[in-house]
Formats: sequence, C-alpha cells, structure tokens
Amino acid sequence: MGMFDFIGEIVDATMDAIGSAVDTIAENPVKSIAIGVATVASGGTALAFAGPIAGVIGTTGLLGAASTGTLISTTAGAALVNGSLAALGGGALAAGGGGMAAGTLVVGAGGATLGAAVSGAVASAAT
Repeated sequence: MGMFDFIGEIVDATMDAIGSAVDTIAENPVKSIAIGVATVASGGTALAFAGPIAGVIGTTGLLGAASTGTLISTTAGAALVNGSLAALGGGALAAGGGGMAAGTLVVGAGGATLGAAVSGAVASAAT
C-alpha cells in the first residue's frame, strides 16, 4: 500500500463520516440543533471560566511544575491560575509551549467536547 492509497482511504473514510453526519442531521433536525446549542453553551461557559477551572486542576497536582520550577499545586491566586493555564497549553511561551492562551483554548475545547458528549447521550437516550 502506497502513501497515496493510504491518503485516499483517509479521504474516503472522512467523506463517509461527513455523509453519515449530514444524514443524521437531516433525519433529526431538532435534536441536532439542541446538541449544537448545548455544545456552544458549554464550550463558551468553559472558555469564560477557564481560569478558575484551570486553577482547580492545578491544585490537584496533576500539572507538575511551572516554568519556574515551582510545583503548581503549591502556588495560589494568580500564580496558580497562570501556571495552570500555561501547563495546560503545553508550557510557557518562553519554554516553547502555547502559554496561557493555548491553555484557555484547551479548557474551552474540553468544555465543548464534554457538552457535545453529554447532550448527544441525552438525545440518544430520549429516543
């Protein structure tokens, strides 16, 4: 199997998935709209509260050390939030990571993903 065959298979699988999604949306427009609204609402909420969410994650000790070498879980206030967001974003900008902005996007995307999963599961259970 050559590289172009592999890429062709990926494109075919992607087109099949898109076709299936379009069919599902056409068959269930109200549920699809509800899932979309819940996804946007939960993602927007997570984005708006990215700092506090990252701070809570940082206090658990899961994020390790900040770029300064200090354990994030031992910090408080702005240092906790900033260090947590930077860690979630792949590290500080100075260390080659995405920094706090990328961390904010990670939290927002996580919230949107969680919202889509929960609303999709609720919509499936309702049928």
